[in-house]
Amino acid sequence: MDTKNVIAAISLSAAVIIIYALFFGPSPEQIKKSQEQKNQITQNSETPSLDASQATSKISRKEAIEENERIKFENENIKGSISLIGGTIDDLIFKKYTKTLNGNDQIVLLNPKKFIDGYFVETGWVTNNKNIDLPDANTLWILEGNNKLSPNNPIKLVWNNNQGIRFEKNIKIDNQFLFTVDQRIINNSEKTYNFYPYGQIIRNKAPQVTNFYILHEGLIGVFDEQLVEQDYEDIKEKKFSKNTKSGWLGITDKYWITTLIPEKNKEFRADFDFKNKFRANFIETNPIEIGANSSDSSKIKIIIAAKEVDVIDGYAENSDIDKFDLAIDWGWFYFFTKNFFFAIDYFFKLTGNFGIAIILITVCIRIVFFPLANYSFRSMAKMKVLQPEMTRLKELHKDDKMKLQQETMALYKKEKVNPVSGCLPVFIQIPFFFAIYKVLFVTLEMRHQPFFGWIKDLSERDPTSIFNLFGLIPWDPPSFLIIGVWPCLMGLSMYIQQKLNPAPPDPIQAKIFMFFPLFLTVILAPFPSGLVIYWTFNNILTMAQQVIIMKRTTVKTV
Repeated sequence: MDTKNVIAAISLSAAVIIIYALFFGPSPEQIKKSQEQKNQITQNSETPSLDASQATSKISRKEAIEENERIKFENENIKGSISLIGGTIDDLIFKKYTKTLNGNDQIVLLNPKKFIDGYFVETGWVTNNKNIDLPDANTLWILEGNNKLSPNNPIKLVWNNNQGIRFEKNIKIDNQFLFTVDQRIINNSEKTYNFYPYGQIIRNKAPQVTNFYILHEGLIGVFDEQLVEQDYEDIKEKKFSKNTKSGWLGITDKYWITTLIPEKNKEFRADFDFKNKFRANFIETNPIEIGANSSDSSKIKIIIAAKEVDVIDGYAENSDIDKFDLAIDWGWFYFFTKNFFFAIDYFFKLTGNFGIAIILITVCIRIVFFPLANYSFRSMAKMKVLQPEMTRLKELHKDDKMKLQQETMALYKKEKVNPVSGCLPVFIQIPFFFAIYKVLFVTLEMRHQPFFGWIKDLSERDPTSIFNLFGLIPWDPPSFLIIGVWPCLMGLSMYIQQKLNPAPPDPIQAKIFMFFPLFLTVILAPFPSGLVIYWTFNNILTMAQQVIIMKRTTVKTV
């Protein structure tokens, strides 16, 4: 990659963004007004509020789990338990994923509310009638029937309020990550009541997040087909609330997500707030009226998932959940990035190695843009051949810049050279570079995927370092000195490629460009090793093509 063109491409990209923001983007007043409208809370709604108060204590997770009676659940992907106190899902472990590469500690996502890292899901009913006793977070439910929840064995929890009203929770689980809670109220009294079904996800404290612009972690939802993402810090500052006719909501981590999917065709109000704890909840805005000696129900879907692409897309399609595929943060260039993942995944299924899949994708990209690159390299090759003539013109017209410019342009025209053509391949490579970075960074499929040798995880940096001679010296350098083999190979390939390109006429510029490969080596050393491998092989293929073009390119100068 021509380093001059890299700088030019980055500068032009920044200019486009700035110009768009200045002349086409919304004004600060419009942004503020839009945000106020988006966060507006309906003041006249008669829908009751949900109490967010929950007690915590300094006890271990094991103690918190053993404190309550529980119903265990398990399928092929998850295991855990449901507390009979409150009927909450507050203990969930992913069976197929571990915290560290080759580790034995499985990923724990949900925790009981009294644990410091409490993270749990509640469902239930509220009403405006203060004379009715309702089940709440402290209610002890009674189990009827099966004593373990599995794909073929649903469970039933019941509670009677001694006012002639019976509450039931019928809970099912599929073989992946979906819980279905069918809440039923049986009114055996002689009165008519109104009830509002709700669901809420509560997290005692914010986890350690990536804090990087490329990924959203926090509260998320799709309301009336509009994606809403609120960071933990955003919610601390201001509550979000919206009345909507469709959608879903939840809390997302980098690789895991907990979501609530309200019943179809039921209007609801969604709230994201922070009152000592983070909370994402919904409550239906139209009450369910249950007459004397009758019953009714509400169905809530809860997906607590590892964000595997096939799984998320499968739920979006099979359960007809609006834009549920956005649970994976594909970014602004959604269609390009997601399809790029499918291409890599296709080669992975052929080869069984994501590293080889990345190399094959690199080859395919070079083949597709081979003619365009040929045009660019032919022009750069001519530019390099013309360097002596351009130096002669510079010496000849050193006191007349206008004349020098005219003669230079005439030379370009005569030899059919376009000095800016080298930028075109760079512009084309930028979206692919960011797409593969996004795929490596956000997709669970790339996590803990090995390449060859010392690269055990393509989504992590190269663990070796030149400062301990790649492990030959028994010393562990600090993180900022971990510059591995692959970043060094990438920097070397950029340096060699730089020598194939025309040298800048300005000596100061030439010195700056000379250090550019070293600069990028240091900058990209912490990046995912899969990205560095992609760039290294892209440089090698580019050099091969460039050398062939240069050998075939000649110009006639006078």
